[in-house]
Amino acid sequence: MSHREPEAAAERVRAEPNTPEAGLNLYETILGHLRAGRFLDAQLCCRQILETHPDHAETLHLMGLVCFNAGQFDHALEWASRAIRKDPKPAYLTTLGITLLNLGRRDDALEVFDKAVQLKPHDAGLWKNLGDVLADMQRRDEALLSYRQALTLDPCLWDAARKAGLLLYEAGQLPEALVYIDLCDRHRPDDAVTLHLRGVVHNKLKKFDEALADSERAHALDPSNAHNLNNLGDVLRLLGRHRQALPWFDRALELKPDFVEALNNKAFSLVQLHRFEEAFEVYRRSRAAAPQHAETDWNLALLHLLTGDFEAGWAGRESRWNAKSLPVFYPKFPQPKWRGEAVDGKTILLFADEGLGDSIQFVRYVPLLASRGARVILAVEDALCPLLSPLAGVSRCLPKSTSALPAFDLHFPISSLPFVFETRLDSVPAATSYLPSPAADRVLAWEGRLGPRDRLRVGLVWSGNPDHANDHNRSIPLRLLSRILDVDASFVSLQKNVRPGDKAALLEYGEIIDLTADLTDFAETAALVSCLDLVITVDTSVAHLAAALGRPTWILLPYTPDYRWLLDRDESPWYPSVRLFRQDESRDYAGVLDRVRQELLAIASHRRP
Repeated sequence: MSHREPEAAAERVRAEPNTPEAGLNLYETILGHLRAGRFLDAQLCCRQILETHPDHAETLHLMGLVCFNAGQFDHALEWASRAIRKDPKPAYLTTLGITLLNLGRRDDALEVFDKAVQLKPHDAGLWKNLGDVLADMQRRDEALLSYRQALTLDPCLWDAARKAGLLLYEAGQLPEALVYIDLCDRHRPDDAVTLHLRGVVHNKLKKFDEALADSERAHALDPSNAHNLNNLGDVLRLLGRHRQALPWFDRALELKPDFVEALNNKAFSLVQLHRFEEAFEVYRRSRAAAPQHAETDWNLALLHLLTGDFEAGWAGRESRWNAKSLPVFYPKFPQPKWRGEAVDGKTILLFADEGLGDSIQFVRYVPLLASRGARVILAVEDALCPLLSPLAGVSRCLPKSTSALPAFDLHFPISSLPFVFETRLDSVPAATSYLPSPAADRVLAWEGRLGPRDRLRVGLVWSGNPDHANDHNRSIPLRLLSRILDVDASFVSLQKNVRPGDKAALLEYGEIIDLTADLTDFAETAALVSCLDLVITVDTSVAHLAAALGRPTWILLPYTPDYRWLLDRDESPWYPSVRLFRQDESRDYAGVLDRVRQELLAIASHRRP
């Protein structure tokens, strides 16, 4: 809510009845002075009326409005309070409430707005005012209820719809937010602020075409708005149109040189174009503009890791604890966090703080920690517990969902282990296989399901977590894999949670064996992977699982991959059994799969009985 009531607030007084006859002419004069900002003249006129009618509520209220608009909030409070003592009208209470807000007295303002609603419960504007003060107090759920009530009474109350949409957006309830923002657009179809907000929401929902249309409309209406320019570039960035995005970021930065979000977006696009030195320079500029901006440090750390500077990269990744936009979940334990000191005789809890693949990749450090004399308790995603319980060095493995952790002395996030162990490119602990061997009975059971081993067995994974920020670059549609399905091999699906668009294709490709309904956890998947000769996968958790088991694993990578796969190499320092098949600058997976097909044909021809 704006704490300065606009001039239009005074217009309410025009309709007030029972104006003293002696003040009728002065009344219009007062409003004219108020609109013109001649506050002293307006006050003098009010006093003329009050000399003969000292208890006239409308004039007392008008005096309060004059003082309010003059910035004399203490006087406005006094006059509005006097008016309410004579006649507690909702309009007077509204003026008092806004005055209290300007004086920082939020609790008192809330009480006043609440009383106004009780006096006139069918007034949509009063419910909107109540929502404003609740939102100002960060009581978002109650504010949202007030805005909804206001819109029930008056569906055309544009400001209530906009603020409800904004609250829902900030709460991450994007489809719900869109309902209210669409309502705003219907009532004010050419409002740049509404279109900008809807573009941002569409962007978050990955409705990029709609986001682009909204952003272009917002820019046309307000071409000098740096936020609109940045949003346009951001949509193009997410559409993979990085060269087109850069000029929009540059135009935003011309208007607002220290615009950190635009700087980071520009640097990201430069990274995607492999213009790394320019990206480093832009990130440095962003850090200079906002030294405490943790998201910049995080992005810079990932670029250091991608380009092989592990020393700067691991240290920079620790900024994630201060980056509000990053989805990091880590409990607040009362025990101290491990800082790398001696742990002989100590019990340390390693807690999974990122994704499934990260947990699998970084548990390789558990035996190293145990060798220092620590008793290691592992808390990981529920589906990983059966797989990691037998891991060397693990005293006990628990699901993160457990409500009762055993006693421990220290705690530490799994994804920070490379940092504390000072891992460099030439010192990655890269055993060919560091995960426990799957149980023999499970392997035998899967061998029985797969039948005779008369051809090369190839596992397939084509999509990862759809909520991952880079999913549109990492995952591929199943139909693209048809380019390799003519190879003389047995193809086995390892793909859990098949997307709706891929289900028909999976039924169509009868040559793909699909037994994934029996993959109840990662230990079961590990047993199946152990029965295969090769796994071909996009960058997802199964890639880490197969590689950590030492199985031959071919990973399909976008042109600019995740930091851990580095650049310009077809092998991985993390996994000796991995081969990397990268997109070229065309960013086309079809070409990647054509190269995979040629390699697969060569292997299949040598593996036939």
